[in-house]
Amino acid sequence: MIQIETIFDILWKGFIIGVIVSAPLGPVGVLCIQRTLNKGRWYGLVTGVGASLSDIAYALLTGYGMSFVFDYVNKNIFYLQLFGSILLLAFGIYTFRSNPVQSIRPISANKGSYFHNFITAFAVTLSNPLIIFLFIGLFARFAFVSEGVLVFEAVTGYLAIALGALAWWFGITFFVSKVRKQFNLRGIWLLNRVIGSIVVVVSVLGLVFTLMGESLY
Repeated sequence: MIQIETIFDILWKGFIIGVIVSAPLGPVGVLCIQRTLNKGRWYGLVTGVGASLSDIAYALLTGYGMSFVFDYVNKNIFYLQLFGSILLLAFGIYTFRSNPVQSIRPISANKGSYFHNFITAFAVTLSNPLIIFLFIGLFARFAFVSEGVLVFEAVTGYLAIALGALAWWFGITFFVSKVRKQFNLRGIWLLNRVIGSIVVVVSVLGLVFTLMGESLY
């Protein structure tokens, strides 16, 4: 029988994973902000939806791959969670130090269709398979993949990841559209630094609790 606590645990873990994967302002994040500023909020949002679909594809690929090594995961959960925290820390530092403004592209006078904006964002995100390593780290850190998971629980988990990603893109396009007159290149840089700082703090807490033999999540 499915426990409510189990479903809630899967939901919030998946949601957080979806947000963490989507939040750093790489090429797609900057593209989403650009399109929101220059074309309108809905163009930015469909850009985020395209990126989210690609992220879910990589999440499924990662989870499916890890499902073949359940015994290894269970026997080495301490080291995997340690690896996940370190990988997340490195990702946060990289995000903090990176300059997303360099990813800005020339503004096109042609808005294009919603589908065109969606598919280009999907393709850009899909062209970066290194995101699999981020998913491996997050899945290990949050103990997201476990043995004997019911199909309903697995589907719920991946839907929660999608929901987290979509919530991020919905929120960021809403924010940018509201402050579009005041939002500039420095705003993109500052936002990325804030996101990087949050990821670093979360990863450090996870690292400390792992070394103490306790569970943060």
